[in-house]
Amino acid sequence: MTADSGGASQVAIVLGTRPEIIKFAPVIKACDRRGVDCLLVHTGQHYSEDLDQVFFDQLELPTPDYNLEVGSRSHGEQTGRMLEGIEDVLDEHAPDVVLVQGDTNSTLAGALAASKSNVDVGHVEAGLRSFDRDMPEEVNRVVTDHIADYLFPPTEETRSHLERESVAGEIVTTGNTIVDSLYEYRDLAAEKSDVLSDLGLQEDDFYLLTAHRAENVDDRESFARLLEGVSRFAAQTGREVVYPIHPRAQSRLDEFDLTLPEEIRTVEPLDFLDFLRLESAAALAFTDSGGVQEETCILGTPCVTLRYSTERPETAYVGANCLAGLDPDDVVEAGSTMLGKDADWDVPFGDGRAAERILDTLAAGVEPDAAEVSP
Repeated sequence: MTADSGGASQVAIVLGTRPEIIKFAPVIKACDRRGVDCLLVHTGQHYSEDLDQVFFDQLELPTPDYNLEVGSRSHGEQTGRMLEGIEDVLDEHAPDVVLVQGDTNSTLAGALAASKSNVDVGHVEAGLRSFDRDMPEEVNRVVTDHIADYLFPPTEETRSHLERESVAGEIVTTGNTIVDSLYEYRDLAAEKSDVLSDLGLQEDDFYLLTAHRAENVDDRESFARLLEGVSRFAAQTGREVVYPIHPRAQSRLDEFDLTLPEEIRTVEPLDFLDFLRLESAAALAFTDSGGVQEETCILGTPCVTLRYSTERPETAYVGANCLAGLDPDDVVEAGSTMLGKDADWDVPFGDGRAAERILDTLAAGVEPDAAEVSP
């Protein structure tokens, strides 16, 4: 797609969190290769440089044209401030399409602002469903899908959700841009990252833990049960757990006066290459993150999900992931099931060309079927 190709001449990308930066990186670079004017709007939803600017630097992405610096607030206040700021940007620039990704408050605000400004909306990673409306992310992704003019589901499963809901926009199955990113950067992470030696770790001799979801860490009992289950499994199998701790989770540990079990070592939030290296080298990952479920599946690391539902069921279908919930006995059982599992599963998220398919679709304008390729 180019500025005079008959498709969109200016694409605005709204993002605000680490996963959005990583998953939009291939799209931003594809715009650059094709000469498409890409207006980058950062909401500032992640307000720590450890979780933010370092990812732009390592992924060699341009500095955002706008940073709204919204920061951490209640869901309503945060989304409202984003909506106001994004609307101002769109009024000034009038792009042809706004792209949002995933299910964050930045995603919802970008889609709402574009819709109210009569700008087309494209939703990257559309159609994911946990079927748990208690999750704020589930509401965000459902609303965004029903606003969007272009929907880019990563798999046929996610496409089927959209078709059942009779969304109004055009649907094009593209694969997931996380595959594009990991295929590009995993070798660089192995070459450049010193995180294993810095932390005194040996490959395949430690577990990785990520836990930050509100329903897990904002409730003392839930957080304590999660930590107990992971630490019990680590103690039984004689491996250490490395926990790059999110600021939200650290504040809750302090607030609840929870003492971490000796098997779990917290470290500061990691940059993209270091975290990618840990995901690749871990014997097993425990997580409540949808993104980590995807990433470990792609990288060949078995995963245990510390939730009762997932919007990435494909990871479980292919045998890369197991839902455990929070009961310590169930966490231990799930860990035993997944530890040592051969990574012979098929990656269900595409072939690493999702960004190209997205831009092909936008170039085709209202003719997305011509751009569609099964991932």
